[in-house]
Amino acid sequence: MENKFPGKDISEDDLKDKFPLSSSKNKKKLIKVAKDISFGSNDVPIIAGPNTLENKDMISRCCELLEKKKLKLLRGGIYKPLTFPYRSKKYFELGDKGIRILEDIKKNFDVLIVSEIMESEKIPLIKDHVDIFQIGARNMQNYPLITNVAKTMKPILLKRHFGCSIRDLLGAAEYALVENSSKLIACRGSTAAFLGSGCVSIIKPSAPTARDARDRDLTHLCQKDAWVGSEIIGKQELSFIAGIA
Repeated sequence: MENKFPGKDISEDDLKDKFPLSSSKNKKKLIKVAKDISFGSNDVPIIAGPNTLENKDMISRCCELLEKKKLKLLRGGIYKPLTFPYRSKKYFELGDKGIRILEDIKKNFDVLIVSEIMESEKIPLIKDHVDIFQIGARNMQNYPLITNVAKTMKPILLKRHFGCSIRDLLGAAEYALVENSSKLIACRGSTAAFLGSGCVSIIKPSAPTARDARDRDLTHLCQKDAWVGSEIIGKQELSFIAGIA
């Protein structure tokens, strides 16, 4: 238990035995997702797009805006882990119906699609239409899902759950790396402090926070909605999310 006191989440034994791949002290790692787009380089990639795909018209207008701004990474989610099971005109996800829209996007626009996956069974349905798989915060410790996505050998955007430690994140990353997945991007979102009466304080990420594990063999992306800027498309705000190494 000596590695559990405040300020020391990871022990030297952990680095050797529990996540030797994600903690190796290699040179700065570049994750190349396209000819001219790499995470971990001095040029900061930007992922832009709505919280979820609503319809073909809305996402087409988003793609037109991306092309105008010379951006190529589209946030194009058709599966969304909504907090509650109830659906309405305001809270919904397209699900499998959105696959055809992803197909149209790839045919008509020069963009790379970043899309969240929640179930292993859906991987064969969208793998040909998605360039980067996102494993969201709520599935960060869904190890069978991480393993199966890693086997596709496509880039993975692994988002840290706000209640998880660096140790937890490295452990989740290890499940992908052990499958020889060489393109893993760790996304550092908000962190949370649990207060009395069930209250949660959300702490937004900062550059130092995103770099506190820089000596690990992981490339990091720091998420903050509208950090770079935003524009309104239909009912949704098109958020620009930047990646930093």
